[in-house]
Amino acid sequence: MEEKPELNSHNKAEYPPMHTAEHILNQTMIRMFGCARSKNAHIERKKSKCDYLLNRAPTEEQIVEIERRINEIIDFHLPVYCEFMPREGACRYVDLSKLPENVSDMLRIVRVGDYDACACIGEHVHNTLEIGHVKFLSHDFENGRWRIRFKLTDTPA
Repeated sequence: MEEKPELNSHNKAEYPPMHTAEHILNQTMIRMFGCARSKNAHIERKKSKCDYLLNRAPTEEQIVEIERRINEIIDFHLPVYCEFMPREGACRYVDLSKLPENVSDMLRIVRVGDYDACACIGEHVHNTLEIGHVKFLSHDFENGRWRIRFKLTDTPA
């Protein structure tokens, strides 16, 4: 019988398509702007928002490109899967700076194909084809914080 890893408890049930889309958005921001994953995120079924710390606001052309790249990754129908590894080993693959101090030694690493890997205990889809598409609704930039609001469209039932 396989032993189940002991993880920190989780008190929120995310909407898996939106939460997985957040992972893709985060990795797209890292690749395009060299920034960290979202500083603050509010992920909900109907619409979500993420904050990024940037030196300047993205141009309208860059914003269109961010949305295009996210949807391109979704359209690759990448598998989304988890693996478990000790925190000591995980630090070679993922940024652990946002984890709480009392985090368990065993971490759950969520991978979106070979596009993104992140320590996460939330709920996710099994394949990006379950997401639909991301549509940006609005954005603003203030004091180095760029906030993007978005929703999912064409989400499969």
